[in-house]
Amino acid sequence: MAASTVSYVLSGKRSISSETRDRVQEAVQALGYRPNASARALASNRSNVLALVIPLRAGMHVPVLMQFATSVVTTARRYDHDVLLLTADEGRSGLERVSQSALVDALVVMDVELHDERVPLLRELPMPSVLIGIPADTDGLTCIDLDFFAAAEQCVDHLTDLGHHSIALLGTPSAVYARQTGFAHRTLAGFQAAVERRGIVGIETPCEATFDAVLNTVGELLEAHPGITGLVVQNEPIIGPLLDVLRKLGRRVPEDMSLMAICADDVAERQVPQLSSVTLPAEEIGQHAVEALIAKLEGGGTSAVTLVPARLTARASTCAAPEPQERTTA
Repeated sequence: MAASTVSYVLSGKRSISSETRDRVQEAVQALGYRPNASARALASNRSNVLALVIPLRAGMHVPVLMQFATSVVTTARRYDHDVLLLTADEGRSGLERVSQSALVDALVVMDVELHDERVPLLRELPMPSVLIGIPADTDGLTCIDLDFFAAAEQCVDHLTDLGHHSIALLGTPSAVYARQTGFAHRTLAGFQAAVERRGIVGIETPCEATFDAVLNTVGELLEAHPGITGLVVQNEPIIGPLLDVLRKLGRRVPEDMSLMAICADDVAERQVPQLSSVTLPAEEIGQHAVEALIAKLEGGGTSAVTLVPARLTARASTCAAPEPQERTTA
């Protein structure tokens, strides 16, 4: 068998009969052969490295970011690519520096703002990119994210269907809203739209991720709006403190206060009581982002926006709204 035929099988650059391909793969396995990544990179003029851009900014919850990062890294390895993690908040200049360095072949960009300064540059760069997050203007971009608008709507509908007429959204830290981060604003928009559609009272407030902040925010919220019987949380690190605060304030979950969150399933399931939630599918989103990027590198793929459907799971933390005389007061 010619060496060129073996090369074509291993590179996938030409169509080879299934019989020949099987013979080559059997020989590869028998010999324990592994392609030399450096040699392949030189031959293809590619580094086989993807950059994952996650600026570590105020208000971001690192454990959630690392769930996305883990998914991106593990999926990239399935395609024989490594990942360079970039955490500095350098905006456009950081992307320009990376693109000019020849260190990476493509970009996965996270923490996307509605009017992100990096977006115009991404349209201009010669290397492909995928955004985990959705800016206001998606023209010419490939974006993927959870449908946060629908996630908030599902939370409101779930509580309203249980008879709750006054609910609140405990959102991200104020810095996240101030940057106009896409996921936070889409959740807020979905919450507001669903509250109006269902004709109920809905209050929104940011919340910082400390016990004292949660205590003050929730205390002030319930003092100003004592009729609230349902809470929606989009702020994973406050979930544990919030349960403690509600107990401190004499509000039983779910008898006095139904509670639900937009968060990972494992976070919802380890609370007491287990939380009704819309799952944050970090693994699925990271996988889709890398697959879209690899398709672009191989000459396929098109600009598109992919919204991962919101999936709500009802658990023990939500129930029918209490009658006014049944509520336990602080």
